[in-house]
Amino acid sequence: MSAPAPVIIVGGGIAGLSAALAAAPAPVLLLARASGTRGAASTLAQGGIAAAIDPGDSPQAHARDTCVAGSFHNDPAIVDLLTANAGDAVRWLQAIGVDFDRAPDGSLQFCREGGHDRARIVHAGGDATGAKVMEALVAAARGAGHIERHAGVDVDGLVLRDGEVCGVCVTRADGTREALHGRAVVLATGGIGGLFAQTSNPADADGNGLALALAAAAQARDLEFVQFHPTALALPGLHSLPLVTEALRGAGARLLDVDGASLMEGVHPLADLAPRDIVARRVWQACRDGGAWLDAHKVGAAFPQRFPTVFQACMDHGIDPRAQPIPVTPAAHFHMGGIKVDADGRSSLPGLFAVGEVACNGVHGANRLASNSLLEGVVFGRRLGALLRTLPDGGQPRGSFRMVRRKPSLDAMQLDYLRALMMQAMGPLRTGATLQAALHDCMALASSGWQGALAQRMLEAALRRTESLGAHHRSDVPLSG
Repeated sequence: MSAPAPVIIVGGGIAGLSAALAAAPAPVLLLARASGTRGAASTLAQGGIAAAIDPGDSPQAHARDTCVAGSFHNDPAIVDLLTANAGDAVRWLQAIGVDFDRAPDGSLQFCREGGHDRARIVHAGGDATGAKVMEALVAAARGAGHIERHAGVDVDGLVLRDGEVCGVCVTRADGTREALHGRAVVLATGGIGGLFAQTSNPADADGNGLALALAAAAQARDLEFVQFHPTALALPGLHSLPLVTEALRGAGARLLDVDGASLMEGVHPLADLAPRDIVARRVWQACRDGGAWLDAHKVGAAFPQRFPTVFQACMDHGIDPRAQPIPVTPAAHFHMGGIKVDADGRSSLPGLFAVGEVACNGVHGANRLASNSLLEGVVFGRRLGALLRTLPDGGQPRGSFRMVRRKPSLDAMQLDYLRALMMQAMGPLRTGATLQAALHDCMALASSGWQGALAQRMLEAALRRTESLGAHHRSDVPLSG
């Protein structure tokens, strides 16, 4: 008797791991490019997890802030699912070993970040929440008998039988290629920040899973909405930039222009804690007018303890943030768009599911609220896992198969050109003319490599949306609504 076909999960970040753990006892084959916590954007997340679990807070208030930040382009029912399940997500993470930061009285410590009307974000290890959560998830996955994990694997194709996804094509680190059969395939491959010249993501967060789904004709949604984190450490010449967490502004840090004047005063009622799209546009313009800095000296001597990740990154580059303002720049941070899915992660292709940043279920709308991304990975990962647990094995595959592969990759020079093109045209400030010019330049790249084809789809989506909305800001047209 043959072994039951596994659920194949592609991606080893918070969403993929949460789904894999929740799928027990169904067998899971987890495929990742890198081993352990390396390579996952989740590990780099400095923000925490937003959850309305303080007695004075409510899921409804969290939902309202989520929709305001998303310019009400969100799906309200999906937002309610996210915020109503946030408390359970935090408790589940605690149960698998995440030690969230505590106040002096022993209760959970809540911080405030941009777009939130109150303090509702829990952190672990100060600004190292992503790393702490990933450590616990990886440890739990290693101890789970139903999960088989393979690292050093690039999934570059899907296997379909009679229109249904039933496996993947993989290329292993040694160059060998094979097709793997599964009862379902889950893409949890992260975002597209690596397609931009400046990103807070790992370089290989390049949209590979999204490109794969599009090659197989899965439906996409909201590809034009790209969030730029307003405060990455400005290090000219580097592609992946260290993040300077928003929680610093929650602790009193202020954004300044080249003359030392406040960047955000009078721009928005929340000033430095305005939603990210608004702050990112202001910082983007300041960088073109001479530079932008974050003055965080108010944090004082507690800086190394409260924000160890930022402190180390600054000190590594000769900046003492206790005494010197931190040079900052916007960087591609999060993709609100992705593979179109429902509340359970189902795509338009039978047998293909998606969860986390590669997916778009409408929860973030036109701009993601701070500290909702790790939360999304846990809530919808666990929800998808519960569904995967019930899927029938399907037995041995029969019938005619076809394989859909991505195009080859662009070479290094082409990729550098594409990243510069996307940063200029699809950055925090866009115009129809720059988008159209970039689309023209992208045509040749689209025929050469899959990154170009994905960028073309994103540019086309941005051109179709002729009004400004959330993170898609057309400086050549008035704001909608």
